[in-house]
Amino acid sequence: MEKIGAGKTTTIKSILNITNAEGKIKILGKDNKESEKKIKENIGAVLDDSFMSEYLTARQINSIMKDFYKTWDEKNFFNYLDQFKLPTKKLIKEFSSGMKMKLKIAVAISHNPRILILDEPTSGLDPVVRSEILDIFRKYIEEDETKSILLSTHITTDLEHISDYIVFIEKGEIIFNLPTTDLLENYGIIKCSKEDFDKLEKEDFIKFKKEKYQYEVLTNNKYKIKQKYNIMTIDKPSIEDIMLLYIKGEK
Repeated sequence: MEKIGAGKTTTIKSILNITNAEGKIKILGKDNKESEKKIKENIGAVLDDSFMSEYLTARQINSIMKDFYKTWDEKNFFNYLDQFKLPTKKLIKEFSSGMKMKLKIAVAISHNPRILILDEPTSGLDPVVRSEILDIFRKYIEEDETKSILLSTHITTDLEHISDYIVFIEKGEIIFNLPTTDLLENYGIIKCSKEDFDKLEKEDFIKFKKEKYQYEVLTNNKYKIKQKYNIMTIDKPSIEDIMLLYIKGEK
């Protein structure tokens, strides 16, 4: 969602009470410090550094998790291993990046958590594996609508396919927190001359960027703009286009 140092990993670690944070954080209606043990029973986390020794096997991990989580579902875990085509007796150090990520996800969701927290789960993976993992996430929330996913990623196309809401963080500041459908359906980019740009009223656009031969203007109400200024063509932006104009554009 944002560049390194933006605050996403700190936010996630604060939610999980791995690092100290100012203020209060509530998960499932409970203070994350006062009810930490109970909350963590309902959270599955996949972090960049959240894995066990690579000299373990998936079968050994199952034995460890059975003692760690009261709600650990052994049958479900091995079903995921079978679905993901992961070996049970092979050392994790021999797994590919995609296999390791699938194993992390299987571990995270096999104790039936209500919230799944994922930090860059598809980073560095090839498109086929990324697509498979996104399908796993979709099934996870479609099977039970009381479950939720908090997904942090730089790969904005992943957000377009799976998210209901997008929070954009830059240097620790929330730039926007909006429904994905709002961003994809109502936002637009106008490409126009200086003459046409000068006709636009400031309240009708969010940011603009001056290029060599034209202006790029970001609006959050393309239908109103079309009608008000009789503009026939407004480009449909990607999530990445919107984020870049928010950061690099002028007001």
